[in-house]
Amino acid sequence: MKEIWNVAVGLELFLVIAVIVPLLIFGYLYLFDRQQSEHSVLRNFPLLGKVRYFLEKIGPELRQYLFLNDNEGMPFSRREYESVVKRGKYLSDKIGYGSVRDFEEEGWYIANAMLPLQEQEQRMDNRSPVTTERYQIQQEGLFSRKEKREEKKQNPYLLADSDVVVLGENCREPWRLKGLIGMSAMSYGALGDHALTALSLGLGKAGGTWMNTGEGGLTPYHLKGNTEIIMQIGPGLFGVRDHLGRFDWDELKRKAQLPQVRAFELKMGQGAKIRGGHVDGKKVSPEIASIRQVKPWETIDSPNRFSEFHDVPSMLDFLSKIRDYTGKPTGIKIVVGGWGPVAELAHEMKKTGRGPDFITVDGSEGGTGASFQDLADGVGLPNKSALMITDTVLREYGVRDQVKLIASGKLVTSDRIAVALGMGADLVNIARGFMISVGCIQALRCHTNQCPVGVATTDPKLQRALVVEEKKFRVTNYILALRKGLFRIAASAGLESPVQFDRCHVVYKDGRGAVYSLEDVLRSFIPSDIRPGEESVSIS
Repeated sequence: MKEIWNVAVGLELFLVIAVIVPLLIFGYLYLFDRQQSEHSVLRNFPLLGKVRYFLEKIGPELRQYLFLNDNEGMPFSRREYESVVKRGKYLSDKIGYGSVRDFEEEGWYIANAMLPLQEQEQRMDNRSPVTTERYQIQQEGLFSRKEKREEKKQNPYLLADSDVVVLGENCREPWRLKGLIGMSAMSYGALGDHALTALSLGLGKAGGTWMNTGEGGLTPYHLKGNTEIIMQIGPGLFGVRDHLGRFDWDELKRKAQLPQVRAFELKMGQGAKIRGGHVDGKKVSPEIASIRQVKPWETIDSPNRFSEFHDVPSMLDFLSKIRDYTGKPTGIKIVVGGWGPVAELAHEMKKTGRGPDFITVDGSEGGTGASFQDLADGVGLPNKSALMITDTVLREYGVRDQVKLIASGKLVTSDRIAVALGMGADLVNIARGFMISVGCIQALRCHTNQCPVGVATTDPKLQRALVVEEKKFRVTNYILALRKGLFRIAASAGLESPVQFDRCHVVYKDGRGAVYSLEDVLRSFIPSDIRPGEESVSIS
């Protein structure tokens, strides 16, 4: 009887805890929400309102995984996202059955040759295979998947020596590049040290590529993998400033003496934010503050532009001074808003013979660790338009051969890279593709320091998710697969090397099915006042 009594008492306690306590909690919340003045829905419908806010909270995940089809997601669709993951994790870029691209829509294509080349007919350097690791799926069920990581030797698909791209041919230390694809600017602070270390190690293993430090400055994590580096200098001068925020030429010289630092880039603007960078205070750890020479835990907003110059001639003066001081190629990163500013730069280059060694053309569709929605959505041109404008203006002024163009903005697959090369790019930068390769799931929380997979966060607890030893191979595999795909597309166009992509290899199909060459498209919108022989730069 005593045992039965104990069971009965236990059941009563359970009922009290399971029923009465939740009722009391809901009652309290009901009364509280009825009295609060912040949320209108909760004031009238406390319980239904809670359900509404819960569904709203998990809405992005529901749309991403359940309701959007494979081509609808933004910034990258599921198809685009998975293409990066498969290249990085499995070294695979194959599909079955057929493309899911909507071929009724307008778009850009690579013009194939009637008689494509065999791989052995192409010029490439595969003398030093890369030892990497990839996953093999052994068994895949509805609720389980067995995978095994295996070592694999992979051809690097580097450019032949005769095709290397040279930045700063007239510098004391010109830079010879054996690959066309590198990592776009991503600062320590925007990304955590685990992500940067994995990227550095993975890119270094692949060879023939580079890292751009972003305007946060050079860090030990960029140097981990012995990959070559473009050090970016933004308007905040992080990494080359003293404690008062002034440009420190001695610090610039110290950075230039590092053998891995091969070039410098002045950040004039970024596609997703036509202004200086922003880093939320919760990301500014003491280490980041020390590297940037700022105060810990305080939000960083870089100035909109450099105070060291105020127009194109003074910008070129500053650029030349950095080049002369370091002996290394020096370029600029710009966002194109129209023909006029590019024409002004080209006009000055033609008049003086001076100019940047390279120009990074960043499209407005590019990514960022943090920006303002009105800037990201409404200011600056997308990459294709910006690239065509820049290439065309430089050609029309006869200075195109003085400078190399680096394109950036959602160029995460080989076909997009090929189109960019045909539109005038010499090289290509990728940021978010590499983020995905180290684990990014597009949570869209880069600005909060709460990245759930440890990529865009400096929180040590969250960074635990990113295992450097595993993710570095995914970075290597991703860029190797991109380079292989680029050679494959070049072969289909009848080209011996991807460096041969030109305007004649890009066509545009409109919504009616009519096809235009890139030259036809350009001819229809080049303003008359930048035609050959014209000196005017008063383009509206």
